[in-house]
Amino acid sequence: MRIGILGSGSGSNLQAIIDAIEAGTLDATLALVLSDVPDAFILERARRHGIPTGVIDCHGFKTKFPLESQFQTAADLKSADCDLICLAGFMRLVKDPLLKAFPQSILNIHPSLLPAFPGIAAWRQALDAGVSETGCTVHHVDAGMDTGPILLQAKVPILADDTAESLHARIQVEEHRLYPEAIRLLLKQRVH
Repeated sequence: MRIGILGSGSGSNLQAIIDAIEAGTLDATLALVLSDVPDAFILERARRHGIPTGVIDCHGFKTKFPLESQFQTAADLKSADCDLICLAGFMRLVKDPLLKAFPQSILNIHPSLLPAFPGIAAWRQALDAGVSETGCTVHHVDAGMDTGPILLQAKVPILADDTAESLHARIQVEEHRLYPEAIRLLLKQRVH
């Protein structure tokens, strides 16, 4: 399986996937890493491992993912022969050009137990809501915000002395375990 990654930040989930591939626990190839942030560390992580990279031109929009940018992103991923697209901290909503190019083949990891706390800073939303646990979810991407069918989840308890930062760090530990596991599960489903 050839995987394309879309990310906007440091790329810690990309690193978890790289680590799983290098350890031989995930039979896949990282074909291309694209970011909408030209100086995002995710691109440097990819370069350090010899993975091709590129920058998504969003034409100056801070949060919108313009259709022309999505068409170009889909073309770039197709030309890299990607079978699966993984969003790794990608902070834009994916819509039809990409969804049609990769039907049921785009995954996202979200730092909450969806459907609870979709959108940004989900760990902070969970703390503010006073719930006793949160976690992370790997789900298929559809046209909504964090609304696609759920593949796997992992729970993380919220401790009495948790801050947004400490909770987020513990959720990320689970994300780094769960994302490669979800990709393995999807690979197994596609083989059978």
